[in-house]
Amino acid sequence: MESTEKKEVEIKASFVPPQPPVAGAPGGDADVDAEDRERYSRELKAGLHPLKHKFVFWYTRRTPGVRTQTSYEDNMKKIVEFSTVEGFWVCYCHLARPSSLPCPTDLHLFKEGIRPLWEDSANCNGGKWIIRFKKAVSGRFWEDLVLALVGDQLDYGENICGAVLSVRFNEDILSVWNRNASDHQAVMALRDSIKRHLKLPHTYLMEYKPHNASLRDNSSYRNTWLRG
Repeated sequence: MESTEKKEVEIKASFVPPQPPVAGAPGGDADVDAEDRERYSRELKAGLHPLKHKFVFWYTRRTPGVRTQTSYEDNMKKIVEFSTVEGFWVCYCHLARPSSLPCPTDLHLFKEGIRPLWEDSANCNGGKWIIRFKKAVSGRFWEDLVLALVGDQLDYGENICGAVLSVRFNEDILSVWNRNASDHQAVMALRDSIKRHLKLPHTYLMEYKPHNASLRDNSSYRNTWLRG
């Protein structure tokens, strides 16, 4: 796996400033768009490398055997937020790696303003692609997914809400959440984009599950609807 220092240099060297958010863009909000444009301009003037979106890392230490939504929200903690390449690396280099996290734990990376909850207004009509990994390799795939998300490299990026690393006893699970589970074209394009950016071996199976199905069976990863 490449060192984070090398990846940081490569990202900065190849950095192309994203276009500032356009007012009235699909899935956008006029006030939020204006705030993002102001942030973008301010960070450029400061000599920083602004990201297209502001992000937040969340952490959840799950209680084994307790599955109520209230207990989940109570255990969910906001760790840090960032909006520039520099800010991301300061945060990321201080985060614990997947191999050192206790079980069961969830680490979330979501766009600012979106909580990593099925009921959130940005998530309630969406779903998630799910990939299961052996614990020995999950850290590398999680890092590649984080970099793709932060760098806005995945297709249908405006339809993406965030990503989750779920550390479990026998495996680790990555999931990418999107806004609209009924948009089949966007859902399948996201699957293909994840496969490309993670260089996912053909032996790995991706599963999709709408959040409304998770609400019904109170499960994140069981009873998936679509595989590919």
